[in-house]
Amino acid sequence: MSDKDCQQYAIETQAIRAGQHRTPEGEQSDPIFPTSSYIFDSAAEAAGRFSGKIPGNIYSRFTNPTVRAFEQRLAIMEGAERAMATSSGMAAINTVCLGLLSAGDHVVCSRSVFGNTTLMFKNIMQRFAIETTFVDLDDITAWQSAIKLNTKFLFLETPSNPLGTLADIKQLADLAHAHNALLIVDNVYCTPVLQKPLALGADLVVHSATKYLDGQGRCIGGAIVGNDALIEEKLYPILRTAGPTMSPFNAWVFLKGMETLSLRMEKHCQNALEIAQWLEQQAGVEKVHYTGLSGHPQHELAKQQQRGFGGIVSFEVKGGQAGAWEVIDSTQMISITANLGDVKSMITHPSTTTHGRLTDDERSKAGIKASLVRLAVGLENVGDIKADLANGLKLG
Repeated sequence: MSDKDCQQYAIETQAIRAGQHRTPEGEQSDPIFPTSSYIFDSAAEAAGRFSGKIPGNIYSRFTNPTVRAFEQRLAIMEGAERAMATSSGMAAINTVCLGLLSAGDHVVCSRSVFGNTTLMFKNIMQRFAIETTFVDLDDITAWQSAIKLNTKFLFLETPSNPLGTLADIKQLADLAHAHNALLIVDNVYCTPVLQKPLALGADLVVHSATKYLDGQGRCIGGAIVGNDALIEEKLYPILRTAGPTMSPFNAWVFLKGMETLSLRMEKHCQNALEIAQWLEQQAGVEKVHYTGLSGHPQHELAKQQQRGFGGIVSFEVKGGQAGAWEVIDSTQMISITANLGDVKSMITHPSTTTHGRLTDDERSKAGIKASLVRLAVGLENVGDIKADLANGLKLG
């Protein structure tokens, strides 16, 4: 089935069928091509492949059939012309920076991003004379005020990590384009099943495939999705030369994970909403952050630009860090780990893990309190998840 044919189908079908091009063996499941290099019929063909005049595989650092199948499937699901796989989610963001930025350029970034994303812009990009201004995700006036003549792109996660705050993607896309800048959205929390930033005006989408695209915490990988010309001209040369490459095996695992992505996201959302509603009723909980709650200030925006509210629930408990650690350490079934997007529920303390390398002031501005607990709600029985949390909330 061609990629063009797949465009007519719903995303659930695309997640299963898109990107597969059967070999003469007639396999039903996607094959793995664990090879570093490829054979050419002649020296002339080799020269043509390397020059780009003849299409085909060259070297698996930048051309591999299994990786290409993953890229094609993700691109179709996002409604994009092209996707480019990378070795991790952070490698995807770094590739965007290396491809789009030069010394003297400026970036506007949300404060509410993954801690390592903040550190990359603040510490690494700054070494190359690239300036970043951090703003509140949901403050359009702050975004407007931060843009300069040399601003190349606006970067954000929505929903944000770990509070689940939203940005109005269309509004920010219009703002960026009015200033000849690009809008880049990290779509890791929602995946294309729940949100399609490109359809709302974003220019590029980045993913940590490690999370929900895999869904079972098995492999590390990332991706950049967007316009073919932009990726070909600016980003693909970074992949080909610098080599932040996804392995064929990891690509195959992601292909298998994506086949059940729609089903999993539906259940993640269902369980997370029930847990969030339950947490609101617990005496030991001071505040719950989840846009699926009708009382959340961004509930209506979430309904407008997402098909669901996602699987991440963050909540503040009484007793500060000690109280948060007590809730975490009292769990017996939920995994204590800083990952997310797994079928297994996972719990972490953001201010000392994912955002632990930020300064106190940076954490404060991002709303990361010592009392905050992040729960990546899995697919276990929701009653069992509640019972496990109840141990630390003194309700068991």
